[in-house]
Amino acid sequence: MYKIAVAGTGYVGLVAGVCFAEVGHRVTCVDIDEEKVKLMKAGISPIYETDLEELMKKNYSAGRIDYTTDYRKAYKDADAVFIGVGTPEQPDGSANLSFIATAARQIAESVEKDCLVVVKSTVPVGTNDKVDQFIQDFLVEDVKVEVASNPEFLAQGSAVHDTLHAERIIIGTESKWAEDLLTKIYEPFQLPIVSVNRRSAEMIKYASNDFLALKISYMNDIANLCELVGADIQDVAKGMSYDERIGSKFLNAGIGFGGSCFPKDTKALDYIAKQNGYELKTVKAAIDVNKVQKTTLYKKASKRLITFNGLKVAVLGLTFKPGTDDLREAASLENVPLLLEQGADIYAYDPVGVDNFAKLYPEGKKGKGSITYISNVEQALDGANVCFIFTEWGEIKAIKPEAYKKLMRTPLVYDGRNIYRVEEMQKVDVEYHSIGRRPATRETIKESKKHELQNSRS
Repeated sequence: MYKIAVAGTGYVGLVAGVCFAEVGHRVTCVDIDEEKVKLMKAGISPIYETDLEELMKKNYSAGRIDYTTDYRKAYKDADAVFIGVGTPEQPDGSANLSFIATAARQIAESVEKDCLVVVKSTVPVGTNDKVDQFIQDFLVEDVKVEVASNPEFLAQGSAVHDTLHAERIIIGTESKWAEDLLTKIYEPFQLPIVSVNRRSAEMIKYASNDFLALKISYMNDIANLCELVGADIQDVAKGMSYDERIGSKFLNAGIGFGGSCFPKDTKALDYIAKQNGYELKTVKAAIDVNKVQKTTLYKKASKRLITFNGLKVAVLGLTFKPGTDDLREAASLENVPLLLEQGADIYAYDPVGVDNFAKLYPEGKKGKGSITYISNVEQALDGANVCFIFTEWGEIKAIKPEAYKKLMRTPLVYDGRNIYRVEEMQKVDVEYHSIGRRPATRETIKESKKHELQNSRS
């Protein structure tokens, strides 16, 4: 087993560190925040992630993982240092590499033995070459330090499972020594390893994420057309899914993708292409479709209603997806400001995302409208004039169609995740609008009831 240090304790770094400890390595996670380190030592995770705290406590008690702000001590005798710091998006779409540079310099000034530096953060193609040179420039001791690329493919909400049971491990190296060492580090995971050069590994990350983003935007584009021609996107997706060349995943239409990966990675690859004199038209289209898709429900509701001013609006789901408290690029962040500006009185529910959202929009009056955070779905729906569903949490999916009819003053529902069947909502007199399906308008509800009455008489 190896002695591993991990720079950064976000989704990438902390999950990687805990999983390395779980398979037997000795791990030290480094962060600059002392309070955060104290919490992690107590088994409290700074991020909401399934199974993470349980494994943190287990491996800390077993002495396989520790947390510190003392990067010099952590790096000086490590066999490998994994960099898992953030690479946030800049205004022009490029990746901010300042945290990578800081970590690289700290490593170079601290290592006292031969060491492999492994970049797990998502970085533009060619970045690892620069990191390698940067470390050589600042190296203090006469030791061998090489850099490898090892992009992560975890999904928030299932990050621990995705790391321990990955479909493949991508390693990008420039020497047999680096390849052998990184392969041995991952040997206990017993997972397929794809070994390529550094630049190919960097591109695999972007190409994979952007392909999935393309699938989502394509299905959302088709869903919008389905509404115009009278087709049902869920029927269309089901028919497509039987084709092995297409597959069944990432075919669900909705109000766009969010999170820390797809939005950032599509913009970054678009930027990289432009910097090299090339236009990735497909990726640019995915970005454009996603931007418009996020407010499609708000636009539908605006056409249906005279105004939102003074209306009670139930907002169900604030995070970009279930299973995480992450709000980055969430549909709620696009729609809530629009509703507040129009004078809506918002009653918002999310099982884990409220605290983070409240930091951006504290409870109370916000411009023309107001926002109140509610602890359960029923309370948010009680007396509401309209409801928006932005995240498909289990607690929201568990609400029966008849509850909307019973609790809401006006049973008018805009579902961005296609949780319910149109027919189910129609039967209980709920005017239901979703993505890529024929809406249950007041007219279609009357037609459906008339048809049911005729059938019962015949």
